[in-house]
Amino acid sequence: MGGGVLVAGTTSDAGKSVVTAGICRWLARKGVSVAPFKAQNMSLNSFVTREGAEIGRAQAMQAQAARVEPTALMNPVLLKPGGDRSSQVVLMGKPVGEMSARGYHGGRQEALFDTVRECLEELRASYDAVICEGAGSPAEINLRRTDIVNMGIARAARFPVVVVGDIDRGGVFASFFGTTALLSAEDQGLVAGYLVNKFRGDVSLLEPGLEMLQRLTGRPTLGVLPFAHGLGIDEEDGLRVSLRGAVRESVVAPPVGDEVLRVAVCAVPLMSNFTDVDALAAEPGVVVRFVDRPDELLDADLVVVPGTRGTVRALAWLRERGLADALARRAADGRPVLGICGGFQVLGEHIEDEVESRAGAVDGLGLLPVRVRFAREKTLARPVGEALGERVEGYEIHHGVADVTGGAPFLDGCRVGAVWGTHWHGSLESDGFRRAFLRAVAAAAGRRFVPAPDTSFAALREEQLDRLGDLIEEHADTGALLSLIESGAPSGLPFIAPGAPS
Repeated sequence: MGGGVLVAGTTSDAGKSVVTAGICRWLARKGVSVAPFKAQNMSLNSFVTREGAEIGRAQAMQAQAARVEPTALMNPVLLKPGGDRSSQVVLMGKPVGEMSARGYHGGRQEALFDTVRECLEELRASYDAVICEGAGSPAEINLRRTDIVNMGIARAARFPVVVVGDIDRGGVFASFFGTTALLSAEDQGLVAGYLVNKFRGDVSLLEPGLEMLQRLTGRPTLGVLPFAHGLGIDEEDGLRVSLRGAVRESVVAPPVGDEVLRVAVCAVPLMSNFTDVDALAAEPGVVVRFVDRPDELLDADLVVVPGTRGTVRALAWLRERGLADALARRAADGRPVLGICGGFQVLGEHIEDEVESRAGAVDGLGLLPVRVRFAREKTLARPVGEALGERVEGYEIHHGVADVTGGAPFLDGCRVGAVWGTHWHGSLESDGFRRAFLRAVAAAAGRRFVPAPDTSFAALREEQLDRLGDLIEEHADTGALLSLIESGAPSGLPFIAPGAPS
C-alpha cells in the first residue's frame, strides 16, 4: 500500500496547495508514482475530469504536477458556496444538493467519511505515494468531531502531518505552537514537523527561532521556502487580495506603450473560475485587472464578464454599480466584451431560474440573442471545437441551458459585433485560438498589439510546476520528507508544555 503525508496549514492560504503540488512534482521527477488528494474542498474554482466529474482546480493542478490524469478520487467532496450560509455539495464529481453549513457539519459530513476513506485507499493501492492537502487549519477545534479533511483523515490513514505556516503575514512561530497545542494528544502524535512558507530575507536570522520552536514542541522545521513571485498557479478559494485594482499577476512582464492590451474583468459576486483569464495574463503585453466601477472600463480594450455561482445576483450587482450601462455603451460602440459561463448568461435577453436563485423570470442585459433556462441537472463536459479558424478545447460547468436565437456561432454560444459569449471555461488556454481572439480584440480596439507567436500556456504552466518542485528540492529537508512518506506516522511525538525557552 502506498505511503503518504498530510500537508496541513496554520491558516487558510498558508500555502498548502502549492506545497502539495511542489511535493508531487518533486516526487514525480524522482520517478515516484504519486497522486494528490483532498478529501473536502470548498472552492468556486473547479475543473471537469475526462470522466465528466467536477473537482477543485487545485487538485487538477496538483495532478498535473504529479504527471497523472485528475480523477474524482482525488477530491471526493467539493463544496461550492452559493452565499454566506449554504453550498452546493458535489460528491464524487456530481452535485447532490444544497446544504447549510450547520446541516453539513451536523451530520452529513460524518456520513461522507466512508466515501472519503475508500477514495484514499483506492489511491494508495494504485500509487507509491499520496500527498494529501488539508483545509483551513487542523486546529479548528469546534469542528474536530466531524473533521474528514485534516486530522480526521490523517488519523484514519496513519499519515504523518506537516504543518505549513505563512511567515509573510507574521506570527508564524505562535501559529505553529498554537496549532500544535490545540490538538488532542493523539492528533499531536501525528504532527511530524513544520514548513515555513513565503520567507523573505536571511534564513540565518530565522534559525534561533526555529531552534526554540523545536525545543518547545519537540518537532523540527523541515524547510524554509522562499517567497516566490509570479507562480501563476490555480488558486483554490478565490482572489486573496482586495479586488480594488487587483492585477492578475503575469508570468511575463508586459512592455509599455501602445502595444499593451488592457483587459478589465468585472469582479462579480461569487466569481468562479477566474483562472480563465490566466492565459491572457500569460501573454506578453496583456495586462489583466479586476474592477468594480464603470469608470474602470473606459480604457479597457477588452472587458470580461467571468463565471459566477450566482448569475441573477451578478446581474443585479452589475446594474447596481452602473456596470450594466457601461457594458451596453461598449457594445453600442463596437468595443469588445467577452462573457464566460455565468457572464455569458447575463449578457443574454432573458433568464428563467428556479434552481440557483429561484428568482424566476429575470431580464438579462440584452447584448446577445440568448435565452437561458436553469436546469436541475448540471452540465459537466469537456468539449472540443473550432472558432476563428483554430482548434479549441474547454470544459463546461453550468446549470443554465442557453437557447441561442441569432448572431454568429461562437463555440456553444454566439457573437454579435464585438460582444462574445460562451459557456466554455479554459478556451483561452488553446494557444492558436487565444492569439486569434486577441488579434480580433486589438483590431476592434484600434491597438497595434500583436500577440507573441510562440507563447505556449501549457509550457508556461509546466515551468511554474517545475518551480514548485524546485522549491521543495532546494529548500526542504527532502530526506526527512521522503522518510515520512515511506514510513508513515511518527510514533507519538510528545508536546512540550509552554514555558520560556532556555
